[in-house]
Amino acid sequence: MNVPSAPVVYVRLHARIKIKMGSTLQIKHVSNILSDPPEYENKIRETVLMQTEKSDGTLLLVDVLPLIARIKQVVPGAQVETLGSSHTLVELLPHERPPSKSLFILVWLLLFFGSALTIMNFHADVNMKEVHIRVVEMLTGYRDENPYMFQIAYSIGIGFGMAVFFNHLFKKKWNDEPTPLEVEMYLYQQNVDQYAVSEEYERIKSSLTADNAQGRDYP
Repeated sequence: MNVPSAPVVYVRLHARIKIKMGSTLQIKHVSNILSDPPEYENKIRETVLMQTEKSDGTLLLVDVLPLIARIKQVVPGAQVETLGSSHTLVELLPHERPPSKSLFILVWLLLFFGSALTIMNFHADVNMKEVHIRVVEMLTGYRDENPYMFQIAYSIGIGFGMAVFFNHLFKKKWNDEPTPLEVEMYLYQQNVDQYAVSEEYERIKSSLTADNAQGRDYP
């Protein structure tokens, strides 16, 4: 007589997800699920973890241990194998608001004039005008106090060079490589996520320590 083996459930948690605030958080939102036999997969994916609320803030941490316990409640006797990260950072998005055109224009103007002033101040510090005059004089043999043609070509070159460096022109990219700005934003987001996870674990640890000091029993 063959004894049926316990089902095996493989779980891979996502590093970070985004859901709307107030929506129901399910296992399928925070992880990829694979089970053997596969008949348990849909049941596990649709399992509710919690109902998000405004009081939860903007970030939630889903740890793998409570997730394993929840899976074992749904599939008793299941053997859970985890892969990858041990937690998922859930970002709760507030209700969407229509983008403000006036704010967009204001930010665009600030960035445009701020960048222009930065470039002009740099050129003034290094006396770029005199450099242009000297370059034109070496190329033509004549000294021109206002080499406009050279300065116009230089300005166009700066814009083209910035587009090539950032690998981006409006919505078009020259190739599939990430731009320097995208790489910096990715590293920044990773640091923010690590900090948020660390702070959440510290909060949970402090809460458990306080509960143990009060002699609170857990089921």
